[in-house]
Amino acid sequence: MEQIAVDALVTRGTETSGEKKKLAPGRVAFHTKSTEDVLDDGYKWRKHGQKSVKNTSHPRSYYLCARHTCPVKKQIQRLSKDTSIVMTTYEGAYNHPCEKLMETLSSLLQQLGFLCGF
Repeated sequence: MEQIAVDALVTRGTETSGEKKKLAPGRVAFHTKSTEDVLDDGYKWRKHGQKSVKNTSHPRSYYLCARHTCPVKKQIQRLSKDTSIVMTTYEGAYNHPCEKLMETLSSLLQQLGFLCGF
């Protein structure tokens, strides 16, 4: 898996006209070269939709963060010009820590607590 581009404030060209369109603040897109469509980002997601996209045989998938109160949404689709690249777009801000990070940190904190005598 190779990460190609990461943009904090993303601009993207429309495929037909080539004009640039700014995405809304709080929206981030990653272009990743991968054979898998869904990449592990440390959060848990639930799929809530899929639709076909013009000029490509690859559908766009829509996900919501699995944490009930979290507003973050994710879209995944393959680029039509280069199908080896997956574009993942996140919208919103997490209101909770990353599950995988917390799993790693909790075992570390337990070891530190043991060493400190807590």
